[in-house]
Amino acid sequence: MPTEREARFWNRTARRYARSDVTDPQGYARTLARTRALLAPSDRVLELGCGTGTTALRLADAVADYLATDISTEMIAIAGTKLAVAPVPGLTFQAGTVETFAGQQEAFNAVLGFNYLHLVRDLPQTLRHIHAMLAPGGLFISKTPCLGDMNLLIRALLIPALRAIGKAPPVNAFRAADLARYLGAVGFDIIATEDHATGRPEARPYIVARRR
Repeated sequence: MPTEREARFWNRTARRYARSDVTDPQGYARTLARTRALLAPSDRVLELGCGTGTTALRLADAVADYLATDISTEMIAIAGTKLAVAPVPGLTFQAGTVETFAGQQEAFNAVLGFNYLHLVRDLPQTLRHIHAMLAPGGLFISKTPCLGDMNLLIRALLIPALRAIGKAPPVNAFRAADLARYLGAVGFDIIATEDHATGRPEARPYIVARRR
């Protein structure tokens, strides 16, 4: 599915997305706290797939510079409105994909990708871009639905049905073990894998990986 079609999907759903509630507030709070603890005040951070900026607005005050990005111009416009109401020094929202920011001369100390990796078309290439963006020893922090580990009914029937009626974007159904293998292959060492869900375990691991 071309990038233009992906952008159109998220542009169409941006306002509904902005009104939706966090499904697991306690788990989200754990993710925010854990991520904040991994960041340093002098860090330069890139967030990929920031949506309407909810996470960026909560984390950006912990670092020196925070660039939050998304493929959807509508998502970024909503995020920008939020930022205008409650400014956070050092936080910038910008539309673009991982390819847009690849090759920048100044490296990032951390790249964040929450609910992002299952939506990219070429996972290995995306991870290579992220690796190249990071300073040596920099962190890639992700929290990813691993659809390959989920109920067969969800990944084989429900998601294709929703896609057919335009209610879901294209997704990649990889397993957590596959993601770990891809990370290692492009030059990351996984230093933590955690489950932040409330209640029963879910197939959405929070992974902290360090660039070799």
